[in-house]
Formats: sequence, C-alpha cells, structure tokens
Amino acid sequence: MPARYPLVREALGAGVLGAQAAAMIIAMLERCRVAAGVERIGEAERMLTDAAVGLTLDHVRRLVVRAEAWLDPDGVEPKEEERRGKRSVTMFERGGMLHLNARLDVETAAPIVTAIRGFVTAAFAARIDAPDADSPDADRRTVPMIQADALAVFCAHVLGCEKRVPVAGATVIVRMSVEDLEAGTGSATVDGLDQPVSVGAARRMAAGGGIIPCVLGGDSEVLDWGREKRLFTRAQRLALVERDGGCAMCGLPPEMTKAHHIRWWKRDHGPTDLANGVLLCETCHHRIHDNGWEIRVDHPRVGGRVWFLPPRYVDPARTPRLGGLARFDIAA
Repeated sequence: MPARYPLVREALGAGVLGAQAAAMIIAMLERCRVAAGVERIGEAERMLTDAAVGLTLDHVRRLVVRAEAWLDPDGVEPKEEERRGKRSVTMFERGGMLHLNARLDVETAAPIVTAIRGFVTAAFAARIDAPDADSPDADRRTVPMIQADALAVFCAHVLGCEKRVPVAGATVIVRMSVEDLEAGTGSATVDGLDQPVSVGAARRMAAGGGIIPCVLGGDSEVLDWGREKRLFTRAQRLALVERDGGCAMCGLPPEMTKAHHIRWWKRDHGPTDLANGVLLCETCHHRIHDNGWEIRVDHPRVGGRVWFLPPRYVDPARTPRLGGLARFDIAA
C-alpha cells in the first residue's frame, strides 16, 4: 500500500525526522483530516516536515499544536470548553509538607504562569545586583523553590492587600490578527504558553486587568530610537516579544529574556532599533557572544524573522537557522 503521508515517510527514512516527531505529526494530521480536507492536509504535511527538521521534540510539539489550530480553527473553542471543565487544584498533607497538584486550561493558567515566571526573573535579577554573591546567606534557592515562594507571596498579597509584589513588570500578552478579532473566528496565542485559545477566550482575558491584547495590523508608536536611547523601551520590548515570542534561539518565555543589541551599543555603536534588537535568555546570550554565532534580522518590525548563523566548527556551511516566533508560524 502507498504511504498515507509520503513526505513524512521520506523524512523519516532520510533520518531528518525522528520517529516520535513523525508520530506527533501523523496523529495531528489524522485528527484534522475530516475538518481540513485532503488538500490542506497535504499542504500541512509539507510545511510540517520542512519546519520540523532540526527542531527538538518539544519544539516539534509546539509546532504541531499551532498547526492544529490553523487546520481546524473551529475545533479550538470546543476543546477549550472541554479542558476548562477539567481544571482542578488538589491539596493534601503528607510527611509535614503540603502537596499541590494543578491541572489548568490556558485561559486560567496564563496569569499564573506569567506572574510566577516574572517573580523568578526578579529573583535572579536581584542575585546579579547582590553585593556579595558568595556570602553564606546569599540567595541559593532553586527555580522550584522560588516558584513555591512566589505562590506564597501572591497568596499573602491577596490576604493582606499588600501594595508591592516583585514580578519584574510581567504582563500577560494575548496575540491575534485584526481579521480574526473583527470576525470573531480563528484563534489567538498567549505568550509563554503553547496551546492556542479561541478569539472568545482572548476577549474575555483582555477584559481583565494586567492583560495586553496585541492586535496585529493596527497603528503603533515610534519603535526605533537610533542612538537617542541605550535601553530598549517598553513599546520596543513588546514589539520584540511579538516578533521573537521569547528567547529567539531556545524559545524560553518572554519573562525569562532580555532585549539585547545585536551590534553592541558601546563597542559597535549599534542603535537601539528593532532591526538591531533581539530577545535572548542569559544562556543563549553568552552562547552567541562566546562561541561565534551571528544574528541577522529580516523585516525587523512585526512579522519579521530572526536568523542564527552557526560558527564553522558547528556547521561548515554556516546554514542560517530560523529562530523566533516565525519558527512555529505554520500558516506563514
């Protein structure tokens, strides 16, 4: 019998696609086959097999989730309601410790994830500024410990109406196209979470405090400052989040990244513009500068693409690798 998905079979046979990644792609195509039709399924198979080459299994999973929302946008909201009906938080004590287990849909989880990650970022930023990082009482908490402390701080804030909570300016950002917003169809994405949400859920989230709906296609303020400012503004950072989706290299969420000059401000006299900016986590920032990677940006404003050129000892041909949010944009 001929292969049902010949391109996946070919990529699997050539060794450019792993068995687990191929299984995820095929399972999703099967789920959407009736709703999307044979022609769109074939197109999705081609785009997925091309885009999945070189990605980690976790990144392939993110790509498949986005592709399913693109193939079957009408299926996002019913699945959303089903997941919302399964949300739960259970608590029990054992061995002198309280055990928490949470299962949350995206709409419920978005402010929780953003706030806790923002608290973790603030904690690590405080370590950098600490006067004596090697002192016996220095902060040596692990990330899970800091996340537990964050939950305690937020609950204490609610109970005691505290005025100051260190979340490093964390904000939930919901992104959708202006066409989907006006039509009330399609899907939206939440920064830091992989599962798309319906436009209806995005509107409900945007009605709450601390949520920024980023509607693509509208007017914006000036985002390029040249040499007038050394640090990227909040508006510029939001634009970089829309373009890069977090760390442009490894995919960590926006709260765990900083805006960096591609051409250094002092050494190369690089401007504080979107064309010269990229979101990177601390690890990838050091990896790029210490190991000889290069960064190029096409169409630096919203919708642009970030490319990483590896050093010759990694890839003799120095083949550019797509980074940022465009890496997962199956409909592009």
